[in-house]
Amino acid sequence: ATYSDHASAYNETNTTEVLVMTADDRYTYRPGFFYQSITDDLKQRINGLSYKEDCTVPYEDLRYVSVLYKDFNQETQVGEIVCNKAIAQDLVEIFFELYCAGYEIDKIRLVDEYNADDDLSCADNNTSCFNFRPVDGTDHLSKHAYGLAIDINPFYNPYVTYTGDGGQNVSPEGSEIYADRSQEFPYKIDTDDLCYQLFIEHGFIWGGNWNSCKDYQHFQKTIE
Repeated sequence: ATYSDHASAYNETNTTEVLVMTADDRYTYRPGFFYQSITDDLKQRINGLSYKEDCTVPYEDLRYVSVLYKDFNQETQVGEIVCNKAIAQDLVEIFFELYCAGYEIDKIRLVDEYNADDDLSCADNNTSCFNFRPVDGTDHLSKHAYGLAIDINPFYNPYVTYTGDGGQNVSPEGSEIYADRSQEFPYKIDTDDLCYQLFIEHGFIWGGNWNSCKDYQHFQKTIE
């Protein structure tokens, strides 16, 4: 199917499903693609989970984003994202382009559905953004803690760290086969991938380009 075929199908999509209360500042980029401030019902869903008691990021700096996406069966689904307000516009534009191109994403759910456990979310191949947590194995905050990073199809695009003896650790567990990026397999993010190209065009950096580790699922943006 071509981009135009998917774009035509988008125009016929029923996008009436509503997962959260409507905020006064809701901005709709396209039907099914919008962002808004964090409403009280959403606070109840994330408090104590992704939004932990010691969270230093004010609700005012976060946005709820709703997008459509094609799952691995090419069926249209509604995805939920919490992100920093600085990248909300980027995300609706990127995910709209991915949807119109028929780009497949397994799941886009709030990490709170996994008790804010990043390992569980990634093992289920869930695409997610905000989670107030440190970088794994460190005491400094991840870009996810500020809602400035997103992980796409993480099981097929794992996080790889290197050991002093030349070995490597691969996360999530079970995704070791996908750490070999010389192999061809579905849902692989590389520099030829549309997802990579769109995020780079919007000023994000890709963890797959890092030297000290490889985070093939990960895109983040630095805000001045």
